[in-house]
Amino acid sequence: MQKIIGSVIKTQPGGDTSQTQLQRDVAAISETGLFAAATVNSRDNEQGLSVVYQVKPIVVRSVNLSDAKALSPTVVQKVFQSQIGKPISPSGMKKAVEDINKWYSENNYNLARVTSIKPNRKGVLNINVAEGLIGNVKFRYINDDNKTVDKKGRPIKGRTKDEFLEKQLKLKPGQIFQENRVRQDVQRLYATGLFERVNLELEGDANKVDVVYYIKEAGARSVNVGGNYSPDQGIVGTVNFNDRNIGGVNDNLNVNVQVSRRDLNFDTKFTSPYRANNPDRLGYSVNAFRKRQLSSTFDDDIRLANGDKVREGKFGGSLNFQRPIDGWNTTLGFNYTRVSISDKKGNVTATDAQNNALTKSGTGVDDLATVSLNAVKDRRDNPFNPTKGSVLKLSTEQSLPFGQGEISMNRVKADYTQFVPVQLFKSSKSQVFALNVQAGTVIGDLPPYESFGLGGSNSVRGYGAGDVGNGRSYVLASAEYRFPIPILNSLGGVLFADFATDLGSGDTVVGDPGGVRGKPGEGFGYGAGVRLNSPLGLIRADYGINNQGDTKVHFGIGHRF
Repeated sequence: MQKIIGSVIKTQPGGDTSQTQLQRDVAAISETGLFAAATVNSRDNEQGLSVVYQVKPIVVRSVNLSDAKALSPTVVQKVFQSQIGKPISPSGMKKAVEDINKWYSENNYNLARVTSIKPNRKGVLNINVAEGLIGNVKFRYINDDNKTVDKKGRPIKGRTKDEFLEKQLKLKPGQIFQENRVRQDVQRLYATGLFERVNLELEGDANKVDVVYYIKEAGARSVNVGGNYSPDQGIVGTVNFNDRNIGGVNDNLNVNVQVSRRDLNFDTKFTSPYRANNPDRLGYSVNAFRKRQLSSTFDDDIRLANGDKVREGKFGGSLNFQRPIDGWNTTLGFNYTRVSISDKKGNVTATDAQNNALTKSGTGVDDLATVSLNAVKDRRDNPFNPTKGSVLKLSTEQSLPFGQGEISMNRVKADYTQFVPVQLFKSSKSQVFALNVQAGTVIGDLPPYESFGLGGSNSVRGYGAGDVGNGRSYVLASAEYRFPIPILNSLGGVLFADFATDLGSGDTVVGDPGGVRGKPGEGFGYGAGVRLNSPLGLIRADYGINNQGDTKVHFGIGHRF
C-alpha cells in the first residue's frame, strides 16, 4: 500500500512542494480507489518540511460481478472469501484475478478474462469481465488455394445451405466461446462428409467475438461413365450418378446402372441421415436393386449340368431407419430379396453338375425377408482417413420364414478396428498401424449363397473372391501399416497381412459349396500396396501372396477397413 501511495504522489524527499501540490497528492491517493479517506499534514523542521499522509484503507465488504454469463457469483465469492471484512490488499486482488482467469481456462472459456477490479469507498469490489461472447457465426467458402474469391473477384459459393450448417453447431450466438465445443462443432461438420477442409477464425475481441468458419466443399455431385468387356457378358456399360448434398441439406442419392447384352442391373439408394438437431426425426434410407452376376460361392470348379457357370440373380429392396442411442449409431432395417440361380441364358437351375442344391427351397429360387439391427460406435478422428481411434460394429439379422424356401436363420456379426499413430521414419505426414478383427456365425437355415465367403480384396488378399472357403462361421484378422510416399503428396503405401478361417463349418452349409470345390477353409495372405487420393476418392491397389504360393493383384475404392 505504501508503494502504491509513493508511486502516485508528486511530493518526494529532496524536492519542492506546495499546498496545492499536497492537495493534488491527496486527490491522487483517493483516485486509486483503495482508501476510504486520505489527508495530509505538514510542518517545518530543521531540515525543511515534514509531510505526513494519513490514509484509511477501504475494508472489503462485498463483491459485485458485472457482464458475466459463464462465471457465477458463487465462484467469485469463494475466490474473494478470505478478503471479506479485511483491509483491501492489492496483492490479494492480483491473486484473485489469477484464480478467476485460471477457472476460465480450466473450463475451456479460452477468451475470457478479468478486465478490471474497481473498489468503491463503501468497500464493494466491482469486477468486470470479458468472456468471449459470440456475436455472429459466419460461413465463408474457400477454393483449393484457401481464397474466398475466384480469379474474377467473385465470392466462392457453396451448395450447402447456411441454415443446415447452423443446425449442426452447438455453439450459438449469445453463448460464450469454448474451445472444446468449437472442436466438437468442427467434427460435426466433417462428419457430414461434405467438406474437405474446415478452418476457424475469430473476429473481434473478448467482449464480443464473431466465429467464422472457412469451409471447402468436397465434390458432392459426380457422374461417372465407364465400360468394360468380359468373356461372360460381353461389353458392359456403366453409369453411376451420386449426389451427397441434395437440396443443400446432406441428403444422398446414388444410382448405378449396368447394361450388357444379356442383363440390366441397377442399384439405387436414397438416404436422409439422422439430424442431431432434430432428435425426434429418424434418419432413413430406401434401396432398390437388381443384380445378376457370376457366383463367388459356386466358382468354376463345378459348373451346372449344361456346363455353364453358376449365376446368382438378386432382386429386391430395403428400408432402413437410423438413430443414435447412447453413443451408438443404430440402424433398423427391413429387407427383401428374391434370389434365383440360373445359367448363362437366364434359365433357373436347382442343382449343379454333381446334383448339389443351390438354394434352400431346392427349386433354384428363394425368398429371403429379414429384419436387421446394426450398431456402430465410431471413435475415429476422421471417418475417411483415420489416424487414431477405433470403430466397433455389431449386427444381427433375423429372417422371416415365408415364400419359397421358408428360410429361418439368424446372422450375427462383430467387427472391431483399431488405429494407432506410429512413426517408423521421419515424416510430416501421418503413419498408422491399423488392426481389424471380425467374426460371424449363422444360426438356423443357411442357403449357400448366404454363407460367409472368405478370400478376395476385402478378405484375404492373395486369394480370389471366395477362394478360401464358404462357412457358417468365420474369423478374419487383418493388419496394415499405412505410410506416406514422399514422391507425391497424394500417394501412400501399405504393408498388410490377412488371415481367415471358416472354423471347420463349411460342411454345414447346404450343398457344402466350399468342400466339394476343394476350398481349404482357411488361408493367409500378405503383401504391399499403394493408395492414391484421386477425384474419385481413395483408389487402392494391392499385390498379395497367399500361403499356397499364389499371387494376385487387387483393386478397390477406399481403404480395406
